[in-house]
Amino acid sequence: MATDTPSATHTGPSLWRSEAALLVALGTLAMFLIFGSGWVSAPADHPVRSVLLFCWLFGVVLWSAFSVVRHAEALAQLLGEPLGTLILTLSVIGIEVVMISSIMLTGENNPSLARETMFGVLMIVMNLLVGLTLLLGGLRHHEQTFNLQGAGAYLAVILPLAALGLILPTFTTSTTDASVSTLLAWFLGFACILLYGIFLGIQTMRHRGWFLPPQVERPEQTHNFAEEHPHMVVRSVKVHACLLIATMVPIVLLAKFLAQFLDAGIEVAGLPAAAAGLVVALLVLTPEGLGAVRSAWNDHLMRSVNICLGSALATIGLTIPAVLAVAAISGRTVELGLQRVDMLLLIVTLAVSMITFGGGRTNILQGAVHLVLFMAYAVLIFDS
Repeated sequence: MATDTPSATHTGPSLWRSEAALLVALGTLAMFLIFGSGWVSAPADHPVRSVLLFCWLFGVVLWSAFSVVRHAEALAQLLGEPLGTLILTLSVIGIEVVMISSIMLTGENNPSLARETMFGVLMIVMNLLVGLTLLLGGLRHHEQTFNLQGAGAYLAVILPLAALGLILPTFTTSTTDASVSTLLAWFLGFACILLYGIFLGIQTMRHRGWFLPPQVERPEQTHNFAEEHPHMVVRSVKVHACLLIATMVPIVLLAKFLAQFLDAGIEVAGLPAAAAGLVVALLVLTPEGLGAVRSAWNDHLMRSVNICLGSALATIGLTIPAVLAVAAISGRTVELGLQRVDMLLLIVTLAVSMITFGGGRTNILQGAVHLVLFMAYAVLIFDS
């Protein structure tokens, strides 16, 4: 269990000053609740205004997401690992689910949106973020170690859920497209919640040590929060928990307006549906991704592994049941099965991840391989 560091004093910026993102988000929300209906109507008729409003909303939501991550990391300092990383992961996935649900319920039915967003998150997390962490960490420390049992536990759940949720629906014949039948939807929701629930029990109780840094060769390698956040003021658990929830509220409410601009922009620009999923994935993962890269740079690779693989697992384990529930309630169609090109990329990514995390050490070569796979994903969005 982590203990308070000298940074956990009341020196530093005042509470109101440190929560500028929350104040700006609340002000933005008030303006959009008052004037938003006029601003979001017929965005194609006012393209410049729509672009500026989208950038404004995107910036506010991104700033708020950074604030959410900051409070989650403060809770990580106070509660210790792996509970801290778990709170961070669930906060980010909550934002992701809200964004996907908002876009699903905005405009015309886009049955592939949830699939493209989940696939985009997996490609960003398991290739871009993993690649950057291993490459930068390897450049600075040559080789880095992680807990093999913890990484194996993540992959043991990610692989079957990815196959059941994103590959199996492509081959079923109960529907004419890549959507799922009612029976299969219930099964997928049950399987995801069951396996993720058991995993949480393993992570937080029965085998908590699997998700802590290895202590065999380098005892000093335990996560030093103060080293990564020298200027952060850590307050109490109650303060950070309340502020985390308060910061997520405007994100949830602003997501609807952001979804309307994004949906219209994708349609006007003639971009593929996967572009919307990529934007959402980048929005929700940027703050968390920077934390993963920073931890690897400071030689705390196990925290990076917890962040990256934890996000990948939560994306499948929580987003699939959520979008299936939204689709059932709203009467929308959801296509979960990937197309052949994306399916091949996912299979290769999972296979490479098994090799990467199949030993106890990593180096720059593994990071470079994952980055190449992400580049392939980015290219194939526009040429597939």
